[in-house]
Amino acid sequence: MEINDALENYFQYLRVEKNLSISTIESYKYDFVEFFKSFPDKTDTFDLLPSDINDFAKIQAKNKKSTSTIHRRMSSLKSFYDFLYNENIIDFEIDPNDVVRSIKRLPIAISVEEVDELLNIIDMNKPEGIRDRAMLELMYSSGMRVSELLSLEINKINFSKGIIKIIGKGNKERYVPVGDFAIEYIDKYVNGPRKQNIGKRSKYLFLNRYGKPLSRQYFFLQVKKYASEANIEQSISPHTLRHCFATHMLENGAELRAVQELLGHSNISTTEIYTNISTKRILSAYDLYSKRK
Repeated sequence: MEINDALENYFQYLRVEKNLSISTIESYKYDFVEFFKSFPDKTDTFDLLPSDINDFAKIQAKNKKSTSTIHRRMSSLKSFYDFLYNENIIDFEIDPNDVVRSIKRLPIAISVEEVDELLNIIDMNKPEGIRDRAMLELMYSSGMRVSELLSLEINKINFSKGIIKIIGKGNKERYVPVGDFAIEYIDKYVNGPRKQNIGKRSKYLFLNRYGKPLSRQYFFLQVKKYASEANIEQSISPHTLRHCFATHMLENGAELRAVQELLGHSNISTTEIYTNISTKRILSAYDLYSKRK
């Protein structure tokens, strides 16, 4: 059956049997326009595949669509494929658990330019601004988890070699190279505001005004604030910078195994998520970071 005929039957089913409003059906139609724009060769129901919905979700993530938009469009497509299966038009059924798992696994990454905007919006005239800039630069340059960043001890940084020792999940150790740009901002913080902090003898690198390690909630709110000030439309969190690190590394030619090691993933299938939104291969892995000045 031709796709146009299948869609017409489906929309009639929504109107008559599901009793959906015209506006709701129109939103469904727009989702299908976006889907078939991504897969222009699918002109017949024989062209449809079980992997289509998740493949479309990956394309939408690459195009920086919000998680809520991707979720809605996946749901729209699943409903259509369910209709076709129940009508014996296609011979496969979509597993709803696959759709849910795909949504949960989709990482959000912003562009290099947006990362720069996020970092440059921070007010370096304020002590907390110097600290926050150092934190974000380090996270973007190393791909650390938020928990690893907030618990990082100052003696785990080799400033001369640009290497940090990270204690990750399960107390597993890994050594990660950090670009000169991030090291420069960490040095500004360590030899500036941190020297004036009442907790300057603390073993932890990043401290609040009371000399204690920063909380996840505070860091989350700060990143949200900076993203808003930088007019970044994507809903991001501190963890987004870890996603950006992986995505931009792969875009700049890093090997998947190398990124797996840097991120501290025990299973490479977790790292492979990023290959779905990183298809470009350019230059060497670290050019992006060393040339950001």
